[in-house]
Amino acid sequence: MKQVKVQIKINPEQINLPDAIRKEALKTAGVPDNKDISTRVLRRSIDARSRKPHFILQVAIGDPETVEPEEPVFTPQPMNGKQVVIVGAGPAGYFAALTLLEHGIKPIIIERGRTVNDRRKDLKKIYTEGLVNPDSNYCFGEGGAGTYSDGKLYTRATKRGNVGRILDLLIANGAPADIRIDAHPHLGSNVLPRIVSKMRDDIISCGGEVHFNTRVDSFILDGDRMAGVIAGGNEIKADAVILATGHSARDIFYALADQDIRIEAKPFALGVRIEHPQPLIDKIFYHQSPRHENLPAASYRISTQAMGRGVFSFCMCPGGYIVPASTAPGELVLNGMSLAARNAPFANAGLVAEVKIEDLENPGNPFCALKYQAAAEKNMFAAGDGVTQQAPAQRVNDFIAGRVSKSIPKSSYIPGTYSAPVHELLPFIQSEALRNGLKTLGKKFKGFDSNEAKVLAVESRTSSPIRIPRDRETLEHVQIKGLFPCGEGAGYAGGIISAAMDGEKCAQAAARMIG
Repeated sequence: MKQVKVQIKINPEQINLPDAIRKEALKTAGVPDNKDISTRVLRRSIDARSRKPHFILQVAIGDPETVEPEEPVFTPQPMNGKQVVIVGAGPAGYFAALTLLEHGIKPIIIERGRTVNDRRKDLKKIYTEGLVNPDSNYCFGEGGAGTYSDGKLYTRATKRGNVGRILDLLIANGAPADIRIDAHPHLGSNVLPRIVSKMRDDIISCGGEVHFNTRVDSFILDGDRMAGVIAGGNEIKADAVILATGHSARDIFYALADQDIRIEAKPFALGVRIEHPQPLIDKIFYHQSPRHENLPAASYRISTQAMGRGVFSFCMCPGGYIVPASTAPGELVLNGMSLAARNAPFANAGLVAEVKIEDLENPGNPFCALKYQAAAEKNMFAAGDGVTQQAPAQRVNDFIAGRVSKSIPKSSYIPGTYSAPVHELLPFIQSEALRNGLKTLGKKFKGFDSNEAKVLAVESRTSSPIRIPRDRETLEHVQIKGLFPCGEGAGYAGGIISAAMDGEKCAQAAARMIG
């Protein structure tokens, strides 16, 4: 029979019963059961709007022979003598490298940090000694910021590239096949590192190079054309440079400005990390606690308007942990992460408010947003003991009321918390927006603003405060030929998948330019 697709509703009790799913799909399609007819789940999501959460499945029904044979997802070509320097070994950088290899172009990846496994040692020092390695931390190092921040694979940027190809490449490198069907897939910070390592091995085995512990100091220009980089004191010539540094590589922004390469201030968002007991989040968003054993830890994506700006959740980590994401001594930055099982007792998310360029002093300065971000981070660190990464914290109801909490509930944040007036430590505009936004969210989601919830500060690395402008057609910098600003750091992506797709697009553009 010709393949047809149907959408069915399945209760949590049935989600792990293939026969029940098959029976419901055939019934919905009006197709008699026949052992020669195959069924395959194409998409899986959770509908928690009703009092009883259930799964929504899209199922393909058809004869086995109607299924298209799978094609190889990575097809490297013989080297053609051309080479491209890629600055950054995050998703944008690695997917750009794989794409260049498919065009026979040699990628040379320059990464300031360490390998994905060596990064663990530096992360441990942040917890145990309060020491932040400015080259190897939660933001810098192989795999980028997302590697140790849950490995979320959901993106709304589906028109920017082939999401399916990105997922297939991840699966080919060891990701579970379920990421192809889940509506909000994630890998977990305990799974993604080995996938990243496998991708690096593929890049090197196909003729690419990956240089760790190497900073790019400056750029080699030939008039208005990019000709390579100076990295680790060495000159590396290239036919093009793809700049895929991530949202926190401030030294690269300053290096560009020092060579009169245009950059621009960009709006971003800043706020707190909000944390609840996971059972409370299950109760609010699943309408049940304890949740059914076949339901994953409940998650949310919420937003409202307050003080003339958006207030919204960001990087929600069900069953996760709050982590220190500072990239330099003397600052305090928070983020969230989850392991694959998402079974920790707490749920956390960024809860942030827009930072508009018109909010800032000297809005014509390309560094005005970055300086605003950095000042908030230094202020949070200065409020503490001046040594560790302990975070200022406040119960949500106290944050709204503007009073210091007498005590702070237990938190997943390992470096520890201390009671502080977070509402005063945050920049005034964002603090007021968050406090008013939480009043609205507390009414809409009963219990969200309860005494069990707390806020920790500061969540500030939501996106890059700098945009590196590029031509919409060629994807080259508006001034410098052969320079391809790419991914989150350049202001063109917001997560693993969108960054990977942008890496592919920039690599394809570089290949066209090189010819």
